[in-house]
Amino acid sequence: MAGSKPVTLAAVIGAHGVTGEVRLKLFGEGFASLKGHKSFNDGALTLTKVRDDNKGGAIARFAEVENRTAAEKLRGTPLTVPRETLPALEEGEYYHTDLIGLNAVSTSGEALGEVIDVQNFGAGDVVEIRRPGEDGKAGKTFMVPMRVEAVPGWDDATLTVTDAFADQ
Repeated sequence: MAGSKPVTLAAVIGAHGVTGEVRLKLFGEGFASLKGHKSFNDGALTLTKVRDDNKGGAIARFAEVENRTAAEKLRGTPLTVPRETLPALEEGEYYHTDLIGLNAVSTSGEALGEVIDVQNFGAGDVVEIRRPGEDGKAGKTFMVPMRVEAVPGWDDATLTVTDAFADQ
């Protein structure tokens, strides 16, 4: 699934120390995938140093961030890279960004809604689907484990959910 959507590898969660370093929450493959990139957010941030914090996150320094005040201003900033800079995927693999926005349908053809998020609570990825809204109100959401028995397949436009998991 090629696309031009940027992929978020991490997010700044706060300053670290007084010299401009930031603490990062890592996504995807974590530290290993982050350290292979030097430029983020269309060149707005240039990574000069990064280290694993041994707690599942990282500590980073960007050339453009000179002090703690500047580091604090980045809190909440996602660190994105162009999709094309990421490694090719094997069969059955996906980037979360590839799933978000897909139309969800059941194996019997019922429209279920739209994939709005992908979470991982420790036991594997779970897709969150928002059902169509009614009377101007947002539709309810439900979650489906990203396992073959629940999600037998997906393509560039559609994520298919097994009927048993669609009746939530």
